[in-house]
Amino acid sequence: MKNGQPIRVKTITEYHQLRELPKPEHPLISVVNFEAIKHMACDESVSIIHDFYSIALKRNFNGKMKYGQQDYDFDEGILFFISPGQILTIEAEAGHNETTHSGWLLLLHPDFLWNTPLAKKIKQYEYFSYSVHEALHLSDKEEAQIAGIIQQIDQEYRSTIDRFSQDVIIAQLELLLTYAERFYQRQFITRKISNYKLLNRLEAILDEHFKGNSVAQKGLPTVQHVADSLNVSPTYLSGLLKTLTGQSTQQHIHDKLIEKAKEKLSTTDLTVSEVAYQLGFEHSQSFSKLFKSKTNFSPLEFRNSFN
Repeated sequence: MKNGQPIRVKTITEYHQLRELPKPEHPLISVVNFEAIKHMACDESVSIIHDFYSIALKRNFNGKMKYGQQDYDFDEGILFFISPGQILTIEAEAGHNETTHSGWLLLLHPDFLWNTPLAKKIKQYEYFSYSVHEALHLSDKEEAQIAGIIQQIDQEYRSTIDRFSQDVIIAQLELLLTYAERFYQRQFITRKISNYKLLNRLEAILDEHFKGNSVAQKGLPTVQHVADSLNVSPTYLSGLLKTLTGQSTQQHIHDKLIEKAKEKLSTTDLTVSEVAYQLGFEHSQSFSKLFKSKTNFSPLEFRNSFN
């Protein structure tokens, strides 16, 4: 399929059929060796929406992927996560060697987690909701840890099902996701140069939004607007900013707002209501309340401090 509608894969069994794999051992969970997956023709582009979670440990992937609208960076990272309902686009590169594509794919239907604590907890892992731009980088030791857990899940998945099977697999899943959380937090910290470039872009976007009186027409920038401008998800952006600065995206927006408010209050004769309007507030009371919460001064008290 090229430039067509995305293929929606509702069940794990359908995925196995699509990839010409044997029927899964369990309808709600599957572990697949990438070497067993039938690859696309090299000139083919296909978009797929899964109604289940995917966790992939990929090695030697020759091709291009997009998750949502963002290119997925596989330069060094090898582990990535996809939540149900997201669009994944795959483009194989011409002349690629299919035999080198290796690793593991874990497919997990939300129904498998029904009535377990992980059903709610899995939605709190931010790496599932990224507007993806990079895979998780793993050291050889970390890769071995993740691969070992996936292989344990595979072993349990292929064993005779009994009343302990789900509990054992859930426990192994929680361990895998906890390790991934640790490794992603490390990646946030160790990749500071790239992350601070994003922070600089955030500042530039906010500066542009608050330039002149344009914010009066456009309104206050929302977290969603800022995230879209940076081509990341709101959850990813706030998680990154909290790691780098200790503040959420909304707090950064408010800080820029207060900075512009102080500038107008100290350098112009605009009334408080006029300042509030120029900064995108419909009601000056809301502006005054936010200003005082951030500065411990009312707008008039701040202006009078210059007299």
